[in-house]
Amino acid sequence: MNKITAAIIAASAAIPVSATGQGQIGTIERGHYACELPGDAAGSVGIAQPNESFTIQSASRYSSPQGDGTYLRRGDRLSMTSGPRNGTSYVIESRGFLRKIENGQPSRLRCIRQSS
Repeated sequence: MNKITAAIIAASAAIPVSATGQGQIGTIERGHYACELPGDAAGSVGIAQPNESFTIQSASRYSSPQGDGTYLRRGDRLSMTSGPRNGTSYVIESRGFLRKIENGQPSRLRCIRQSS
């Protein structure tokens, strides 16, 4: 092994896994995302959580009942990066269907795109 190859291997080993596996940057569909908790067999299908709902306004901006901010999509993760929801993340289950991440895991709270 020559010195250049050894240097490349050493440098790549020093890159944190979180920096290499975050996924491609993208956007999600514009529109209102209504958030809810699952209902039960005796009641409604979902229990609306209007304070958790939000609207995607553009390729990087959202609005919520608490105020406006920006978001970033990397792969199947959506992260609010500024504003009142800064630090809140969602896993993208499918087109127009998100699930809030709590304690590093998808939670019961789901957000479904209602309109554009």
